Amino acid sequence: MLVGPKYKICKRLGASVFEKCQTQKFQLVEARAPRRSRPKRGGSGDYGVQLLEKQKARFTYGLSESQFARYVHEAMDLPAGRQGKKTSAEGLVSRLESRLDNVVWRAGLTKTRRAARQLVSHGHITVGGRRMTIPSYCAQVGDVVAVRPESRQSALFLGRAEAVLETKTPAWMEIADGGMSITIAAVPTLPELELPFNPAVIIQFYSR
Repeated sequence: MLVGPKYKICKRLGASVFEKCQTQKFQLVEARAPRRSRPKRGGSGDYGVQLLEKQKARFTYGLSESQFARYVHEAMDLPAGRQGKKTSAEGLVSRLESRLDNVVWRAGLTKTRRAARQLVSHGHITVGGRRMTIPSYCAQVGDVVAVRPESRQSALFLGRAEAVLETKTPAWMEIADGGMSITIAAVPTLPELELPFNPAVIIQFYSR
């Protein structure tokens, strides 16, 4: 997905949308930049706020407009019986967090979601013992996501056993096999996640 100049996008949406902007270099650039009074893109009303939240989420997960809209509408359209006690906002977060590339990133196998997407696309990851090359695959509770045996000696995973000890993983996943295997123990939920956007506001945007 082509996103344009990342620093420029971070200045508009916040440094959290790209790992590239979460650096001392970006902070120094921001601190030295002259502060100019100019209207924010998207306006300052409810619509503008909702639009910015939507863009934050979309860039955070590296999704196209159509991909992101599909996730939102799936969360909004799920029948009440299947949705259970979940709100549409919680359903949206569950779908985004359950993407295979995000699972790989959350487990600490890569430093960025973009790198995790490449790792999956290049065939280094298995789900239930089968090679999976689709980053958008939705991991289900009980799925075992692992580094492919043939890839474990790759330089990509050197020091993995030590690195996993320093990785803060979500409660909904369990790490085993020296950090090479991840079991999805539960559905990702809002309370345990720190997100740079407000999913409830995004649902409001698509409900207009």
